[in-house]
Amino acid sequence: MPIEIKICGLKTFDALDAALGAGAGMVGVVFFPKSPRNLDIAAAAALAERARGKAGIAALSVDADDALLDAIATQVKPDVLQLHGEESPERVAQIRARFGIAVMKAIGIAGAADIARVPHYARVADRLLLDAKAPPDAAHPGGNGLVFDWNLIANSKASLDLAKPFMLSGGLTPENVGEAVRLTRARAVDVSSGVESAPGVKDPARIVAFIQAARAAAVEAGPETDTIDASVKEMSAHS
Repeated sequence: MPIEIKICGLKTFDALDAALGAGAGMVGVVFFPKSPRNLDIAAAAALAERARGKAGIAALSVDADDALLDAIATQVKPDVLQLHGEESPERVAQIRARFGIAVMKAIGIAGAADIARVPHYARVADRLLLDAKAPPDAAHPGGNGLVFDWNLIANSKASLDLAKPFMLSGGLTPENVGEAVRLTRARAVDVSSGVESAPGVKDPARIVAFIQAARAAAVEAGPETDTIDASVKEMSAHS
């Protein structure tokens, strides 16, 4: 694939099959009770088993305790633990060491000060996800359909550790992902609400459209967007 595409917040086999059939490189399940995409362990494990060997599996949690992470690690068996809360660099390092699973840390971006946080997490996470920072009154830290200023990435690459794979997220849709990829030259993109017909309800047609648009933009943007095919395998090696 010229670009890695993650479809997050999957809840049904139909949505999962649409993502896999369209060629998603990674799929995500959510463990956060306030989210309309929240799943219990058993449901997520069933989805993960169906996806295993066909795409990388990410398990999203928000400031989860060790008990929940242990249940996710042992029953869902994800390739990546996606940490989407206020986890400190020290907590990220602790989780990575304790569970032996690759960690992707989400960082909310609203301004240059947020970009400055990236190196602290780049030292301890296997991968970074740059997302739109949630408003102070938001019910959950991601999946809000918000877009941040992509120029913060396009103009700040000197402060980003480009040797550390990052995934672009936040308000991406089939309609704007092409512009996002062309501007940021991102090697990977993540979408959840942007391919839904209602909160938590994935639209198979929008999933296909998103993947097609992201791929077309990656080809147009050129070889810098090429994803290292072994990226998920490298992260999985930690598990």
